[in-house]
Amino acid sequence: MVTPSPDEGEEKEGPVIRDKRRIDPETGQVRVTGESGAQAAESPAPEAPADEGAKAGDEEVAALQKQVTERIADLQRLKAEYDNYRKRVERDRVAVREQALGQVLSELLPVLDDIGRAREHDELHGGFRSVAESLEAITGKLGLERYGEKGEPFDPTVHEALMHSLSPDVTETSVVDVLQPGYRIGERILRAARVAVADPDPDAGGGSGGDAGGDGE
Repeated sequence: MVTPSPDEGEEKEGPVIRDKRRIDPETGQVRVTGESGAQAAESPAPEAPADEGAKAGDEEVAALQKQVTERIADLQRLKAEYDNYRKRVERDRVAVREQALGQVLSELLPVLDDIGRAREHDELHGGFRSVAESLEAITGKLGLERYGEKGEPFDPTVHEALMHSLSPDVTETSVVDVLQPGYRIGERILRAARVAVADPDPDAGGGSGGDAGGDGE
């Protein structure tokens, strides 16, 4: 029978030398030791799924497109507001100009009436004629327009009827005489034309028919 040695089964005592250098002196590479190395070998870095990355990219693109659409709508709205403002300012400017010009020209209408009457009586001669023609030319350049002629249809928006009669020579209510011409600037009436108007005579047709029948007999 073999008797075990008293030294067997017992750890031998003595110094233990551990090499903790991170650089392997033989290979020159960084050592991976201990639990960190085992964990690094066993647990690789997790990778994000490809589908989730693509989904995140699509959401970002959609958000950017939405922002661009909103900015474009804002710019279009601002442009429309500016265009309306510019048109309103221009319209107001023209209205103010026409109003101021109309006030000045309205004061000259009696002078133009005198010139017209003098022309009808052949009294425009010499220097007075030159001044009258110059005044009419200047007011014409400023947009003043004279209107009102015999034979034109009566329009209550531009004519003021001072006399009324019946006439067999007209087929509708017409101007038969101009007592005072009218003046306007563009669509604005400075003074309505004062006229004499005539309506068709309802008895003119019957009377003519009776005379024709009598001549036939």
